[in-house]
Amino acid sequence: MNDQARLTRWVLTVALIVQFLVALDMSVVNVALPDMRDDLGFTPDGLQWVVGAYALTFGGLLMLGGRLTDIAGRRRILIAGLVIFGAASLIGGLVQSPGQLIAARAAQGIGAAALAPGAFTLITVTYPPGPERSKALGLWGMAGAAGGAFGVLAGGLLTDAAGWRAVMLVNVPIVVFALFGVVRAALPAAPERGSAPRLDIAGALLVTGGMSLLVLGVTRTEDAGWGAPSTLLTLSASAALLIAFALVERRVRQPLLRLGLLANRPVLGANLFSLLLSSAQFASFYFCSLYMQQVLEYGASTTGVAFLPFCAGVVAGSLIGTRAVAVVGIRLLLVAGGLLGAAGVAGFALTAVPDGSFAYSILWPSLLGSVGIGLCFIPLGTAATKDVISTEAGMASGLLNSSRQIGGSLGLAILVTVAASVGGTGGGAAALANGYSTAYWVCAGLLVVACLVAVVLLPGRDQPLASAGGSARIPSVSGPAAEAAGPVSAGG
Repeated sequence: MNDQARLTRWVLTVALIVQFLVALDMSVVNVALPDMRDDLGFTPDGLQWVVGAYALTFGGLLMLGGRLTDIAGRRRILIAGLVIFGAASLIGGLVQSPGQLIAARAAQGIGAAALAPGAFTLITVTYPPGPERSKALGLWGMAGAAGGAFGVLAGGLLTDAAGWRAVMLVNVPIVVFALFGVVRAALPAAPERGSAPRLDIAGALLVTGGMSLLVLGVTRTEDAGWGAPSTLLTLSASAALLIAFALVERRVRQPLLRLGLLANRPVLGANLFSLLLSSAQFASFYFCSLYMQQVLEYGASTTGVAFLPFCAGVVAGSLIGTRAVAVVGIRLLLVAGGLLGAAGVAGFALTAVPDGSFAYSILWPSLLGSVGIGLCFIPLGTAATKDVISTEAGMASGLLNSSRQIGGSLGLAILVTVAASVGGTGGGAAALANGYSTAYWVCAGLLVVACLVAVVLLPGRDQPLASAGGSARIPSVSGPAAEAAGPVSAGG
């Protein structure tokens, strides 16, 4: 293997580790929440912020993290994100009070907001369009799915074996290895002088505030409700800040988000599809975990192991998608994946019964839905970044990650309310199962709507992914200086 190929291999390794790490921490604490509550003395209202604090800072700062990747350079932002994430994880494993743990989780979200866009951008700027990029994006999708599924498994096993603190400390060795990978990948320290855009400070403040308030508002609805004055005030303030952000972005010379990017139909379609897909996926994952623990009465470790078929299905779907995208095209593959995912979620809805079993209620819906979700990763990543210039790669990546994170937060908050309104918070196993079943049906409907979005906005196999927003196509060149110069680098 020559030096260039070895560097490229390390770039991919870093991207996959980072994606795995970010996905891991979105799910690893869920099974450990009861132990955290008992050990640190959380109130019922306070415990939700162990998850909410991470979602708040992660979702609120994603656009800023993506743009800083373009401005300061991928190496600097990845190293900063890894250091923040690792330090927060170490501190989180040593805390002695609820407030300290919530602060550590918020700091993890800040690190993740720098890492997630950087990981995706590494792939899109390193691999030119074609089979190699499709393969890399397939591995990226698998890493995210494996991180999410392994998080549930690891959370259960670690909590049972070593206590809840282990779910925080497990990140530290992963971060150390990722930092080693960044050094070995020899990423450019910063963009070439004069090539990097300036930071849109006003836009950064407005979008960070608006996104943070949006996540805060929907996170609090589980306790306060959608009609509560505090909820309405928070969501109204979020809307005002995001409208102001859009107005500012129309006027600044180097915006945080060039609104013309959304005039690119594939980019718009990919982000809308991602928002709907993540809404259904995150909520289905959440309700499946609750169903196994509260209705089937599985323990923490058993629940984690039961998620392994889901992980295997996503890997299989991603492998199929890697080979199929060039043959069937983006639109057909997304429609097929979305419909297959909807069928799997509908399977969960049909089999969510009080006397269910693993084979009947979990196994076959998991495999069916997860293969469909896995099929979607490759075409989504391709459409969201096609014809985006190198200096806007982080912008496009931040946008896609924001769509995913906000979609997951919104979908979960809304569907928790749906499940509760049907009777999912009381009345025994039958009422819980009924509430979860209703929420699953809504998830299936969201995936069908996502398929309609793909039909309307995304091109077929014989249609080029031309940009409607004026972005120039990125030429493909090789060499270590390629990233600094702007075009896609085959060597990282």
